[in-house]
Amino acid sequence: MPKSSSSGSLNAFPWPTPSSTPTENAAPLLTHSTCSTKCLTETTSLGPLFSPLSTNPLVKACANLGSVNHGKQVHCRFIVSEYSHDDVVKSSLVDMYSKCDLPDSAKVVFDSIRVKSTISWTAMVSGFAKSGRKEEALELFRNMPIKNLCSWTALVSGFVQSGKGLEAFSVFTEMRRESVDILDPLVLSSIVGACANMAASIAGRQVHGLVISLGFDSCMFISNALIDMYAKCSDVIAAKDIFSRMRHRDVVSWTSLIVGMAQHGQAEKALALYDEMVSHGVKPNEVTFVGLIYACSHVGFVAKGREIFQSMSKDYGIRPSLQHYTCLLDLLGRSGLVDEAEKLIREMPFPPDEPTWAALLSACKRQGKGQMGVRIADHLLSCFKPRDPSTYILLSNVYASASLWGKVSEARRKLGDMDVRKDPGYSSVEVRKETEVFYAGETSHPLKEEIFGLLKKLEEDMRRRNGYVPDTSWILHDMDEQEKEKLLFWHSERSAVAYGLLKGVPGTPIRIVKNLRVCGDCHVVMKHISEIIGREIIVRDATRYHHFKGGKCSCNDFW
Repeated sequence: MPKSSSSGSLNAFPWPTPSSTPTENAAPLLTHSTCSTKCLTETTSLGPLFSPLSTNPLVKACANLGSVNHGKQVHCRFIVSEYSHDDVVKSSLVDMYSKCDLPDSAKVVFDSIRVKSTISWTAMVSGFAKSGRKEEALELFRNMPIKNLCSWTALVSGFVQSGKGLEAFSVFTEMRRESVDILDPLVLSSIVGACANMAASIAGRQVHGLVISLGFDSCMFISNALIDMYAKCSDVIAAKDIFSRMRHRDVVSWTSLIVGMAQHGQAEKALALYDEMVSHGVKPNEVTFVGLIYACSHVGFVAKGREIFQSMSKDYGIRPSLQHYTCLLDLLGRSGLVDEAEKLIREMPFPPDEPTWAALLSACKRQGKGQMGVRIADHLLSCFKPRDPSTYILLSNVYASASLWGKVSEARRKLGDMDVRKDPGYSSVEVRKETEVFYAGETSHPLKEEIFGLLKKLEEDMRRRNGYVPDTSWILHDMDEQEKEKLLFWHSERSAVAYGLLKGVPGTPIRIVKNLRVCGDCHVVMKHISEIIGREIIVRDATRYHHFKGGKCSCNDFW
């Protein structure tokens, strides 16, 4: 089990994670979301609800549709009815508010329940866990009079959904110690998801072994989760092996592998798999197209990307979302078509958000469009309140590249006023069943001297063999060149590589996860080191996966 979180943020990738985990069914007459919303609107306007028998299905439908406004209407009518003390309806209300990310409202209802069932306890635990309120979730869970598999699963799944993978592992380990029988594979799907989010390949393989021993390896949604996990742990071969062994596949199975290949720069394979998927009569979904356009973006397939984008509505009746437009914009920007990318922003049927403008700004920076970049940066600062730390880094980069140090300071002040902080850069590396974490500038590690010596030797080799000169433009601080070079030298991914070389198994790939985007200088350094040591270095940063091998990167320097 990993010692420390190693993923940064999986959500940094521009697609939703494919998932086929089964969910609770809505009320019988409320199956499809459009029909359900219409039915809810009509039903809640009819007047008082007369019994728990009619109220409970409506509350459950609101929960499953995430329709909190309708749910509140039902709740209000329930309160003024003669059945306002019904604990079954109250349990459903706790579940609804929890699923709608309103744990405080759920807790008010929960506290009013006279005889709390395991269902109401579980719903409340899930609400706190999914909202990231770890202490409250754990305290409530410890106080549960009776725990069952659903209760344990709710806590584990909630922690996974809120990005608390280590906490999920801890609860799952305790669950195993308590000898809870795993009769439902849902909890396994959740813990596989935790492995994926943290890129914890060793733990992921252990969970995979448990899946096999419990006889759930033929379960389709478990296999889909394993495909996603192995892909995010940089083992596309294992992901393909799971896929090939599946007797039955759905759109999530195909999409998970397509997205995994796209993440790792295997654009041609992703596109070929898509063609195979269509030939098998499987209809792609929105996530499939995000992965396909992303694949084209990171190898510069402009014409193919446009063709896929148009195919969404033309061939499958799928209306492109803002996410699809942002991916297409990224494709145009990475290919040097920044003017066309800006035109796309102006003409698309959605108001551009912060990530959309940030994608264009990134393209300006990459293509050396200084004036345009400053204009876009000014627009971002004046029209938005950036919440993403990577946007902050990008803004500072653009202004620093233009030597506009006053603007750099101004941007930092504004963002500071908005309580946005740049996360400290850190990288993790898995070595012999343990995860070691390094922070940028860290010089207190027990192996500091060995790491420093190895990095120094590698830098000397790079200078001699490759003519390497540190690119200090990636350092945003206004300081002398020597100090900038020192900061670059201690970037976290370099320390992680050195540690992997010192402590890892000789000849095996070095797998690193970084919470921020790899800077341009470190990208060059990783290519050189891979050539010098004759080993593959795999880095998952905040935007994509990089496979450095023989002095080249799988992203072809598009990232």
